[in-house]
Formats: sequence, structure tokens, C-alpha cells
Amino acid sequence: MAYICFLLFAILYIVSYFIITRYKRKADEQEDEDAIVNRISLFLSTFTLAVSAGAVLLLPFSIISNEILLSFPQNYYIQWLNGSLIHGLWNLASLFSNLCLFVLMPFAFFFLESEGFAGLKKGIQARILETVVMLILLALLILGIVWVASALIDNDAASMESLYDLWEFYLPYLYSCISLMGCLLLLLCTPVGLSRMFTVMGQLLVKPTILEDLDEEIYIITLEEEAIQRRLNGLSSAVEYSTTELEWELESVKSTKTKLERRKKASAWERNLVYPAVMILLLFVTSLSVLLVACNILRLLVDETAMPKGSGGPGIGNASLSTFGFVGAALEIILIFYLMVSSVVGFYSLRFFENFTPRKDDTTMTKIIGNCVSILVLSSALPVMSRTLGITRFDLLGDFGRFNWLGNFYIVLSYNLLFAIMTTLCLVRKFTSAVREELLKALGLDKLHLSNNVRDSETKPAANGHQKTL
Repeated sequence: MAYICFLLFAILYIVSYFIITRYKRKADEQEDEDAIVNRISLFLSTFTLAVSAGAVLLLPFSIISNEILLSFPQNYYIQWLNGSLIHGLWNLASLFSNLCLFVLMPFAFFFLESEGFAGLKKGIQARILETVVMLILLALLILGIVWVASALIDNDAASMESLYDLWEFYLPYLYSCISLMGCLLLLLCTPVGLSRMFTVMGQLLVKPTILEDLDEEIYIITLEEEAIQRRLNGLSSAVEYSTTELEWELESVKSTKTKLERRKKASAWERNLVYPAVMILLLFVTSLSVLLVACNILRLLVDETAMPKGSGGPGIGNASLSTFGFVGAALEIILIFYLMVSSVVGFYSLRFFENFTPRKDDTTMTKIIGNCVSILVLSSALPVMSRTLGITRFDLLGDFGRFNWLGNFYIVLSYNLLFAIMTTLCLVRKFTSAVREELLKALGLDKLHLSNNVRDSETKPAANGHQKTL
């Protein structure tokens, strides 16, 4: 089992390393003390991102393994796939998530920002000493906050004594609080991401050409590009704009020209078949997710075994947990991955985290660490959210199933209701945005920006100073 776990993690680590190096700022690569610190922080961030990927794959791998063991119970080639391996992976995911969240990522951040105490010789050892001291102070601070909070919530002798048990109670209790915050963050990000996915896929795919003359639009945008280029070269006066603004506008025009040329080169089936098919598929998957949550709400009201923290279940490979067997399990896996992608899209679509989005070859190590922590919190809460919403009936294993709040009926029911209501409202707002825009224009209220749809409908000033929409 150890060799299989090591092989899986090695693959995830390599993939994570290539992802981070793709976004890491190249200017940070120097040959001095800071380069060593950046390299150590890079390895720790890669380890954290690999753990996050493992947490995302944990529940789909367990679901598909259960169906494989049920279909081929005596097959010699899948003897390595057993309940012991599945339970071991869940325990390792919980252990490494705690390790990354409470030790490695704080160490990487403080190590990156440290300079050494005043009066000591500068170097790696001085920075490590300062980082360790900061970690100890942070641990004492968090320990005191959680101890006081737990004492205020449950003030009895048993709970007070259990707080002194660091490994068996304190760390699982703290991780339970982090998981609850992660689920609340998913509750905020996922509905936004589900509605935002239509815009993202619309930007990636080629839209159908209806009553549009692409040749004329490309000709107009080419003239604008040439006009801006002449102003930058000093052939005409540039009193209205600074050089930076003109360069930004030139990049925007080139980007628009590239999109128009791509639409022109696209084949007819790509424009008229792929785009509608993908949009219909997204609508189907999103509607199915909301429908499953609605069914889970009804199941919670009539059946107490629908709670996430319920009975132990039939075990790995003993019974299918999906009504439709292997097809149902495959559909559950698709929904889990779709919810994870939507939550990430929604996370970076929120105004509070807009500046947090990593950029290719231009992301500092501090921002990479913050992104890795955010992805870790989201991915660790994904199995809990999937089971809480009833997307799957696979029981949470290891420390994931020991969270106290999973046994609270009112918290679980409220979570399902809020998810269904917020997702429905986001989808209604998304599909009625065009109608609202036209109504506001008809009433003369479009200048008041009541629709808040700035991101999709914002127009940029053209080279002649007038606003123009192609």
C-alpha cells in the first residue's frame, strides 16, 4: 500500500510543480540567499498543491474503487485495490492537510518574509530561527483562541479536560472548524461559479455568427490598431492619453483582433454545434446538481440516515451506493469535479479575491502561498460538501467523518437550503441579465448602473476617444 500511495503522490507532485512554475514570477529566480528561501517555499507550496489535488481526487477514487470491487470481486489484477488502501488514503489526506495548513504553509510564509533577529548574523539559520519563533507564537495564539472558544461554547469538565489532549481532540477539533469555514466558503463560491461557468466557456469557445460581418469588424479593428500605433510612434500628437494608457489600449485592441480572427478561422460545426452543445450540457449538469440537492432536502426531512454523520454504511466493495450502478457512480464523479471547478471559478470571480488571481510568469511567491492555502481549504471541504448536499452517498472516512457539526440536523438542512436558493438566484440573475439591461435602457435608468453587470457589458474607449462596441 505504501508504494501505491507514494506513486500516486509523486505523480500529483510533478503535475503541481509544473503548474506552479508556470505562474511563478521569473524575476524571483536569483542566485543568493533569497533564491534558496524561494526554492524552499516553492517546494512546500508544491507539496501543498499536491495534497489539495489528492483531496479532490479522494472521493471520486473511492467511489470508482467501490464499483470496481463490486463488479470484479475475485479479479487477481485488482487485489491491490481494497478497503485498507481506501481508508489509508483518507487518513493520509487528513494528516497531510493538517500538516500543510498548520505547519508547512505558515512556515513558508514566515520564512519568505523573515530577515533574522536584530543583533544576529544574517543568513539562513537566522531566518529559520525567526520563523520557528513566529510559528510557536502563532501556535500559542491559535491554541488560546480555540481553548477559550470551546470553553465558552461547551463549558463542562469533560470538554475542558479533552482540550488538553492535543492529538486526539485539539487538532481534529481545529480542523473541524477549518472544514466548516471551507464549506461556508464553498457555499459562497460554488453558486457564483455555477453561473459564471457559462461566461467562462463562452470566452473559450467560438460563438455562432448571426447577422455579423467578421471581415468588416476585423478591418475596423485593424484601422484602430494602426491609429494607436502611429500615436505611440509620435506620428500624431498624444495629448489626451499617456503612453501607458495607449499601450494598454493597444493590447486590448490586439486581443480583440485575435478573438475576431479566431472566430473567422473556426469551422462551421465548431461555431454552430460545439457552442450550443456545451451550453446545453452545462445547463443540464447545473440543473441536475440543484435537483439532487432538492431531493436531499426531502430525504433529510423523512430519513435520519441521510445525515452526513450517519451509520457506517455497507463498507468498501459490499454494495453499490448509487441507484443506477456504475453509470450513477460516473455521474456522481462528474458532478463532484464540476462543483470543484465551479467553486474555483467562483472564488476568483468574487470581488474580494479578484486581485488574488495568479498570472502567468508574474505571480510572487507570497501570492502563490496564499493561493495554495485557499485551494487546500476548498479541496479539503469538497468531500464534506459533496456528502452534505447528497451528491453522493459514500460515507466520509477517517477524520472527515468525525466533524461534530455534521451531526447537527439544523446546520445540514440550512446548508442544503442555502445552496439551492443561492444557486437558483445566481442562475436566474445570469439568464435574465440581458432582459434587465434592455428594461433599464427602455426606462432610461441604464446610466445608474443598477444591473451591476460591469464585467460583461463594460465598454472601453476607442482610439478616437469615443466608446465603441463591436
